[in-house]
Amino acid sequence: QVQLVESGGGLVQAGGSLRLSCAASGRTFTINLMGWFRQAPGKAREFVGSITWSGGSPVYADPVKGRFTIFRDNAKNTLYLQMNSLKPEDTAVYYCAARAGVNRYDNWGQGTQVTVSS
Repeated sequence: QVQLVESGGGLVQAGGSLRLSCAASGRTFTINLMGWFRQAPGKAREFVGSITWSGGSPVYADPVKGRFTIFRDNAKNTLYLQMNSLKPEDTAVYYCAARAGVNRYDNWGQGTQVTVSS
C-alpha cells in the first residue's frame, strides 16, 4: 500500500504561481506511474498530468499544457506540480495518485485546495 499526502495549495491571483507537493510513503518501490488530477465543485474529476517514477516522460492535459510542469525528487519520494500563469478555471481540489503494481490509479492523496481569483 502507498500513502500520499498533498500540500502547497492556497489562494492566488490570476497569473500567479503555486507549487504543489505530494509526499509518498509505504511501499513506494512498487510505484510505476504518478499523476495529478483535479476536481472543481459540481464537476467530474479531471486528469492534469502524469510522470513515470523513473525515466520521466511527463504527459499533460491540453488545458494546462505549457503552464504546468510535473517533476519528481526520488530521494525524497516526492512528486511536484509547478503551476504558472494560473487562471480562475484552474480552481479545484488537486489530487495526486499512484499506480503501484496495478494498471490503474489505486492510491490517492487527500487533496489540496487551489483557488485562483480574477
